[in-house]
Amino acid sequence: MKKIKAIIEKANDGGISIYSEDVSGAYGFGLTEQEAKDDFVSVLEEQAEYYKERHGEFPSWYKSGYSVEYVYDLSGFFEAFPFINASKFAKEIGINESVMRKYKGKIVTVSEKKKTLIQSRYDEILKRMALVKF
Repeated sequence: MKKIKAIIEKANDGGISIYSEDVSGAYGFGLTEQEAKDDFVSVLEEQAEYYKERHGEFPSWYKSGYSVEYVYDLSGFFEAFPFINASKFAKEIGINESVMRKYKGKIVTVSEKKKTLIQSRYDEILKRMALVKF
């Protein structure tokens, strides 16, 4: 089964966009995250049908079955969880607050090395929060 990585980000028009580098031309858009996900899956299905029309068979990723793994870029993360303050989050994980705001606004693209660091420190926060009882 092919796992298709789909990246959720804040669209320039204020909505949500989803794209994948795994399937050429696979993009989804919506006013909400769910609308964008639904559109993305529809586009995947359309891409597979189009491929079959052109080549006489479905693409290999479709024939073997597929699943979609959704991940956020930082702009999409802060859009999905607007109650998280980017500056305070940055301070908590030890990242420059101004740079984090630039990531949030899609002014600067985060490097893979920095993404790994942010993910690691975010995971540490989640572990601490999992211990909280009310």
